[in-house]
Amino acid sequence: MTIIPTPLEGCLLIKPRIFNDDRGYFFESFNQQRFADATGFNVNFVQDNQSYSTKGVLRGLHLQKGPFSQAKLVRVTKGQVLDVAVDLRKGSATYGQYHGELLTEENNEQFFIPRGFAHGFIVLSDEAVFQYKCDNYYNKESEGGLHYADPDLNIDWQLSGGDVLVSDKDLELPFLKDAPDFGF
Repeated sequence: MTIIPTPLEGCLLIKPRIFNDDRGYFFESFNQQRFADATGFNVNFVQDNQSYSTKGVLRGLHLQKGPFSQAKLVRVTKGQVLDVAVDLRKGSATYGQYHGELLTEENNEQFFIPRGFAHGFIVLSDEAVFQYKCDNYYNKESEGGLHYADPDLNIDWQLSGGDVLVSDKDLELPFLKDAPDFGF
């Protein structure tokens, strides 16, 4: 695997080594020891999640607060998404900044997002299957997030507002300037 640092410290793009032949392809999508050796992060993933969405669905920007925060390793097994992380670590040089990665079934890339970030994605293809590993269990009482259209974040979601489908719950999320302390 090849590890590529992003502008946000700790967020990494991971490109797998893919073995192609006349039958198709093979790659190792995760190996705990290789991940730790390559990244320097000894993350113990405890929960895997998967979602299916259609074009224009935007999920996020989500997080788990305080002791329930989660590091995530995300990938797309069908379709294409723009995946976004927002740095919410107080004292970080990139606090309040975001970084996005295009994840597709063709590139098989993964995006590692450490604890202390909000996370979201938008589906750019007709449909997408999105999978992610978490290093902490989901806790409903610790849900939090930011509004996807926060003007201070100014995220380019690559689709116009009329083409975006967001849950009512996500539409109620605060802007960063009005957000509570998330405990990072």
